[in-house]
Amino acid sequence: MEKELLMCFGSQLKKLRKEKGLTQQNMADMMGTTMRNYQRYEYGMINVTATTLNFFADFFGVTTDYLLGRGE
Repeated sequence: MEKELLMCFGSQLKKLRKEKGLTQQNMADMMGTTMRNYQRYEYGMINVTATTLNFFADFFGVTTDYLLGRGE
Protein backbone atom coordinates (compact mmCIF):
# COMPACT_ATOMS: atom_id res chain seq x y z
CA MET A 1 0.00 0.00 0.00
CA GLU A 2 2.74 2.49 0.92
CA LYS A 3 4.67 1.88 -2.30
CA GLU A 4 1.48 2.42 -4.34
CA LEU A 5 0.86 5.72 -2.55
CA LEU A 6 4.42 6.87 -3.16
CA MET A 7 4.20 5.91 -6.84
CA CYS A 8 0.90 7.76 -7.21
CA PHE A 9 2.38 10.85 -5.56
CA GLY A 10 5.43 10.68 -7.82
CA SER A 11 3.29 10.37 -10.92
CA GLN A 12 1.15 13.36 -9.94
CA LEU A 13 4.26 15.39 -9.14
CA LYS A 14 5.87 14.58 -12.49
CA LYS A 15 2.69 15.44 -14.38
CA LEU A 16 2.35 18.81 -12.67
CA ARG A 17 6.04 19.64 -13.15
CA LYS A 18 5.83 18.90 -16.87
CA GLU A 19 2.63 20.95 -17.22
CA LYS A 20 4.58 23.94 -15.90
CA GLY A 21 7.45 23.24 -18.28
CA LEU A 22 9.95 22.72 -15.48
CA THR A 23 12.85 20.31 -15.28
CA GLN A 24 13.77 18.17 -12.33
CA GLN A 25 16.78 20.43 -11.86
CA ASN A 26 14.51 23.50 -11.74
CA MET A 27 12.49 21.88 -8.98
CA ALA A 28 15.56 20.82 -7.04
CA ASP A 29 16.97 24.34 -7.23
CA MET A 30 13.71 25.85 -5.93
CA MET A 31 13.69 23.38 -3.05
CA GLY A 32 17.36 23.85 -2.21
CA THR A 33 18.15 20.18 -2.74
CA THR A 34 19.96 18.02 -5.26
CA MET A 35 18.34 16.81 -8.45
CA ARG A 36 18.87 13.23 -7.28
CA ASN A 37 16.94 13.89 -4.10
CA TYR A 38 14.10 15.49 -6.07
CA GLN A 39 14.07 12.51 -8.45
CA ARG A 40 13.49 10.23 -5.48
CA TYR A 41 10.13 11.94 -4.95
CA GLU A 42 9.07 11.43 -8.56
CA TYR A 43 10.26 7.82 -8.57
CA GLY A 44 8.39 7.01 -5.35
CA MET A 45 11.58 6.07 -3.54
CA ILE A 46 11.19 8.19 -0.41
CA ASN A 47 8.39 9.39 1.82
CA VAL A 48 7.49 13.03 1.55
CA THR A 49 7.35 15.09 4.73
CA ALA A 50 4.26 17.13 5.54
CA THR A 51 6.25 20.32 4.97
CA THR A 52 7.40 19.19 1.54
CA LEU A 53 3.94 17.93 0.62
CA ASN A 54 2.50 21.35 1.50
CA PHE A 55 5.23 23.08 -0.51
CA PHE A 56 4.31 21.07 -3.61
CA ALA A 57 0.57 21.64 -3.10
CA ASP A 58 1.04 25.40 -2.73
CA PHE A 59 3.50 25.65 -5.59
CA PHE A 60 1.27 23.78 -8.05
CA GLY A 61 -2.00 25.19 -6.71
CA VAL A 62 -3.51 21.81 -5.88
CA THR A 63 -4.59 20.05 -2.71
CA THR A 64 -2.47 17.58 -0.84
CA ASP A 65 -5.24 15.02 -1.48
CA TYR A 66 -4.77 15.56 -5.21
CA LEU A 67 -1.03 14.95 -4.91
CA LEU A 68 -1.75 11.75 -3.00
CA GLY A 69 -4.24 10.55 -5.62
CA ARG A 70 -7.27 11.09 -3.38
CA GLY A 71 -9.09 13.77 -5.37
CA GLU A 72 -9.64 15.30 -8.76
